[in-house]
Amino acid sequence: MSTADDDNTQRTASTDLSGASLESPLHDDALFKEPPPKEECPICMLPLPLDAGEWRYQTCCGKILCNGCIYAAYKADDRELCPFCRTPEATSEGGYMERLKKRVGGGDVIAMRNLGYFYHRGEIGLPQDRVKAMELWLRAGELGCVTSYGAIADAYRNGEGVERDMEKAKHYYELGAKRGDVEARHNLGVNEGNAGNIDRAVKHFMISAIAGLDESLKEIQKCFMKGYATKNDFENALRSHKESKDEMRSDQREAADAFYGHNEWIWHRELSEAAERANYIIFSANME
Repeated sequence: MSTADDDNTQRTASTDLSGASLESPLHDDALFKEPPPKEECPICMLPLPLDAGEWRYQTCCGKILCNGCIYAAYKADDRELCPFCRTPEATSEGGYMERLKKRVGGGDVIAMRNLGYFYHRGEIGLPQDRVKAMELWLRAGELGCVTSYGAIADAYRNGEGVERDMEKAKHYYELGAKRGDVEARHNLGVNEGNAGNIDRAVKHFMISAIAGLDESLKEIQKCFMKGYATKNDFENALRSHKESKDEMRSDQREAADAFYGHNEWIWHRELSEAAERANYIIFSANME
């Protein structure tokens, strides 16, 4: 990352994008407001699952499709075509990377994020280049990819490619959380809990649990058992979590889960697993 990027990060670490202090009521109003609607699968129009293993980014058309629609298309026609645009799937790492880079050149923010992951880890024939990864994630985040901010936050939290800096990690988790990244929201809850800010931790966990994140519901349960969350909080989290999960559930998706749990991935397993890993943001911190 360039010196200019470092300077910009230093300036923004104490303010949000509106210029509000990170300690101000205005900042908290923005941070804890109701998150935006969940993204939908463009075929079945149901909210996409939160688990990145239950959907897939298509390098041919740039769409994110749920496993249910991918499985249904495969059952109807096994020619290995994209269920959305009907383009044949890439059959090699080189072909996959060529498509991914083409989409990056066209301004596809998910492609930027995924390419950043491949540079970060040195996968799909790319050298490990964490500076390049950060540049891609920053660009993707600025253009609207909410999960890119979580990737940047993880890098600062773990000291991967940058000096470890928990304040910057918090800043980028907050940018992601404000835009609807429930994993980033959960990590903010973990950080606040570890800092002893239990009320703020519960607020974060409530938002992400209501959105359907299992890990956050478990944290709300822990908080309730320890007296940090009320019975009403816990009941609300349970009820809303179930409603969100039900919205993301379908017979087609359950059939896909059963199929993928007992069979090889339908398209070039080794390549697909590497591509699938690029959709994940790795979170390891947990609040005890």
